[in-house]
Amino acid sequence: MTQLSFVASTIRGFTAALSRALASEQVAARSGLLQNIDPRVSLIGSLSLAVAVIVSRRLTVILALFALSVLIALLSGVQIGSLAKRVWLVVFAFTGLIAVPALFVTPGETLFTFSWAPLSISKPGLRTAAFLLLRAETAVTMMTVLVLCTSWNRLLKALRMLRVPAEIVTMLTMTHRYLFLLIETAEQMFEARQSRTVGHLSGHEHRKLMSSAAGVLLSKSVSLSEEIYMAMISRGFRGEIYLLSESRLQPVDYLAMAGFLAVSLSAVWLGR
Repeated sequence: MTQLSFVASTIRGFTAALSRALASEQVAARSGLLQNIDPRVSLIGSLSLAVAVIVSRRLTVILALFALSVLIALLSGVQIGSLAKRVWLVVFAFTGLIAVPALFVTPGETLFTFSWAPLSISKPGLRTAAFLLLRAETAVTMMTVLVLCTSWNRLLKALRMLRVPAEIVTMLTMTHRYLFLLIETAEQMFEARQSRTVGHLSGHEHRKLMSSAAGVLLSKSVSLSEEIYMAMISRGFRGEIYLLSESRLQPVDYLAMAGFLAVSLSAVWLGR
């Protein structure tokens, strides 16, 4: 099998990210627990559970909240395999790098000593690492499930209705859509250059190709951003997001809000 160049693997990684984002939109369009709740309720509920995770000082409470987030994901139609690959493994890798030093530098009762090195794992260090890892996994899982089960436009509209400044919402809107456009443009540029390339390119030529493509892509992005901004202003955009169907809170939304807040407050109280 021919080894892919760095440029090709990078572009394919961008394309895979784009396909995953499109799959997320499909999850949000399904019928499920969070999909059937007003996005404002889902947002406030997820944030309240995340705060409870951060405030709690008991591993059992955090573990219970993690199990609750997994249950919400299942009831919302999110595949556990997708969460494991996209969230749990990534968070474990990055958070684990931060948590590993705590195993050895935190003073306290020694649990394990390495015979081949002057290092030992302490009981407080293991507890600290477990807290950090479990908190990160639980909080990121909750936020990921929220994003997967809520369309981006409805989520941004919920942020605006909760009095988040219009400037922040506008930046999030443009960044989200602009990333898709940049990825698509980069893929088209790479395919056009690849179709016109004959023979094998050396590493130096690959790097030269990548740097020139990055410069062209940056130039295109600057000019395109100005065109998009002028087009939006000419069509009356002033920072507010309007949807065709304005959502109103239903009895099930009030019930869900009460459930989220009850669980969050209980977790804070039990995790003291």
